[in-house]
Amino acid sequence: MEQSPDNKSQSKPDEAMKKEGKMQHADSDHTEHKDHQENHAQMAANFRNRFWISLALTLPILLLSPLLQELVGLRESFHFRGDVYVLFGFASAVFWYGGWLFLKGFYKEIKSLQPGMMTLVAVAITTAYLYSSAVVFGLAGKMFFWELATLVDIMLLGHWIEMKSVMGASKVLEELAKLMPSDAHKQMPDGSVKDVPLSELAVGDKVLVKPGEKVPADGTVVEGESSVNEAMLTGESTPVTKKSGGKVIGGAINGEGSLTIEVKGTGKDSFLSQVIDLVKQAQ
Repeated sequence: MEQSPDNKSQSKPDEAMKKEGKMQHADSDHTEHKDHQENHAQMAANFRNRFWISLALTLPILLLSPLLQELVGLRESFHFRGDVYVLFGFASAVFWYGGWLFLKGFYKEIKSLQPGMMTLVAVAITTAYLYSSAVVFGLAGKMFFWELATLVDIMLLGHWIEMKSVMGASKVLEELAKLMPSDAHKQMPDGSVKDVPLSELAVGDKVLVKPGEKVPADGTVVEGESSVNEAMLTGESTPVTKKSGGKVIGGAINGEGSLTIEVKGTGKDSFLSQVIDLVKQAQ
């Protein structure tokens, strides 16, 4: 039965809308990943700046702490009238500036009823700060300003390193995502070859991989012979010869020969997707 002109004209916009939808979805994923990258970069820069400034403020706190002065025998050299108020000022700066991220994190964790590391750090530095401040203004006891400052410094440094690690893992994800081609040469039932998006591939489909192209999906070679470069996926330094019955991994680079493969794994079931999931878990 022939398709009417109206149906033909309607099918073209439908196909165009599908393609546009896929492009928008891809753009959305890319934008979301870029936003995550920028967010991690901002957080890393924030922790870094607060660490260095807090570390600089910690040095006079260490010099003015009575306990440390007595330990190193410098009590007479650095002791002066009103020194505890100067010490209080530096400690307050470290508590409010360096410790602000932990105080803010404490509020979020308590609000969501999920106390974690931020809660522990916030409780520790707040207790030390309030008690030591009370000692400065008359309460009998010892001050713990230097312990407060060094704890803030160590935690800021740890979170800075953590953010840098997350950013490194995000870059690995970007490189892994680039390994997959945008489409595949699918063999149709009539023997012809049609270029289709990877999302349209299914287990059992047969695809043609031309020389120099990337393998579009995990599968088994059913026709042809070639060498395949799997270095980015497996670490194998030399190309691996593939012939009928051999298994190939999506994202590997085909060598000099053409291969016809039967798809065995797509989407989340593919080797590359599982590697990406592991990297995400590491983040």
